[in-house]
This record gives sequence, structure tokens and C-alpha cells, in this order.
Amino acid sequence: MKYLLFLSLFILSFHLQAQPGAAQPNVARPGAAQPRHVIVIGIDGLSPDGIQKASTPVLDSLIKSGAYSFNAKAVYPSSSSPNWASMITGTSPAHHEIWSNEWKRTDMANRSYCGGANGQLFPTIFRVVREKMPQATIATFYDWDDFGRLLEDDVCTVKEDRKGEDDTAQRAAGYIAKEKPVFTFIHLDHVDHAGHESGHGTPVYYASVSKADSLIGQVMNAVRRAGMTNETVVIVTADHGGINKGHGGTTPAEINIPWIISGKGIRKNVRLQQPIDTFDTAVTVAHLFRATPPACWTGKPVLEALQK
Repeated sequence: MKYLLFLSLFILSFHLQAQPGAAQPNVARPGAAQPRHVIVIGIDGLSPDGIQKASTPVLDSLIKSGAYSFNAKAVYPSSSSPNWASMITGTSPAHHEIWSNEWKRTDMANRSYCGGANGQLFPTIFRVVREKMPQATIATFYDWDDFGRLLEDDVCTVKEDRKGEDDTAQRAAGYIAKEKPVFTFIHLDHVDHAGHESGHGTPVYYASVSKADSLIGQVMNAVRRAGMTNETVVIVTADHGGINKGHGGTTPAEINIPWIISGKGIRKNVRLQQPIDTFDTAVTVAHLFRATPPACWTGKPVLEALQK
């Protein structure tokens, strides 16, 4: 009888933790450094294996100067739309209901999320930053057309669908150097293309990872040109990994993703032990900006990465 009571309480506790509102309150740590700028760079299809085996001097430098995990988790299904949506909405498909790349905005025409009106998108980190700082410059540049449908149309100062990884990185770098945006999100797609066309773990795949590293280097050079280095946090992560020429399943190669954070107020050369889910990214950005995450977000800030 006691065992059944204990089991019931355990199941109830687990159920409550999984509900909307589980996002940790965004209480600033005493003495914690707050950046003026945050840049998130998402590389579609980038696996931890890619970073470990390809030539990636820029990422290696960010790892050495920051905190990282090669065991962060994508959500299931390990496909693009559910995971990009989770990364920017601070929760999983169980709540934002984007389950596949076939999702369209019309799918939510008669649905309400997070207390919003019918047809209104689940609130993203872009909206959270905008509500915290109404006058902030917020920019997103993306290389996959369908990324744009996952976030609001009315919160970014600049929201641009670019043509290819080179154009995306160059445009983002130029904008950062000139405008010094408060929050920037950059999406690059070519690593995923290499995985689908040639296979994960192939020389072509690793070459695409090395190219992503050089494009991240362009962004970091722009940060330096803008004089933002000492006031910026950069997060580099991915939506999913891959196996053979695909992804979408539950193998470690598909689910495990890199999560790297470096910059103002971040611990140096630390391999993170805290479990990290992709939807923790949005909550961590909110925490860095001292913004309160919506009650419907279920992620947590990666506090282990922050200096005390």
C-alpha cells in the first residue's frame, strides 16, 4: 500500500513538472553580468560529431572561452520544424503543436496558445525580447524559407529570408557591424543539405561543418568591428543531428546536438553537466536579458554556464 502511494505521488510530481508554467522564474543572480547583445547561431543538421571531427577553429575558440555540451537534446521527431519551433518557443511540440515540416500557419486558425487569440503563434523569444525592450533592434536572418513561418511577423526590426549560407552570414555580419542589434538570430542550412545529399559522417559533411565554422567567424569578426565583444553573448547550437542521409528518429546521432555559449558573464572552458533541451535556449536568452518567460514555456535557463 505504501509503495502504491509513493508511486502515485511520484507520477503526479512528474506530470506537474511537464506542464506549461514549469519555466523557472527569471531571477537575476547577485552580481551576474548582463550582456547588452545576444546572438544565437543555429546550424541546421550540425552534430557534435561534426564539430569533433571537422576543422573548426572558431567553434573550438568559443568552446575554450565559454561553456558547452555535446549532449544537448533535440525534441522528437528530430526534424527541422518541430526543433526550430522548440528552440525559439521555450517548449516542446506537446505544447506548441508543430510536429512536422508540413505544418502551416492555417493549422492553428482555430486554436489558441498561451492565452493568445485564435490563430496567434505560440510566443517566441523574439516577442519576449520585444516586450522587455520595446525600442530594441531585433534581427533574424535565415537560410531555410520555412523558418520564417515559425516566428511572428510583427516583432523583429529585420526579418530576412536570404539565399544560401554565404549570403545569410554576410548579411548578418554586415548588419551586426553597422546596427549593433540587441538580439540577433542567424539560421544556416547548408550542413543539413550535405547530410542529406552525401551522408552524415562523410568528408563532404565534415567540409560543410568547416564552412559553417568559417561563416561563424565572419559573424564574430563583425562583433569585434562593432566594438561589441565585451558586451555580447553568443550561443551556437543545432536543430538536430542525423544518421546516414536522414534524421527524424530517436537515435543518439539524430537527437544529440551541440550547445555552446560564450561571452560576457559566461564561465570559461567548462563542459556542462546540466541536462540541456533545445527549448532551454529561448529561456536562457530570456534570462540573459532579465526578461520574464511566458508562463506556458516549459524550458529552464542553463544556469550552470553562468558566472556566479
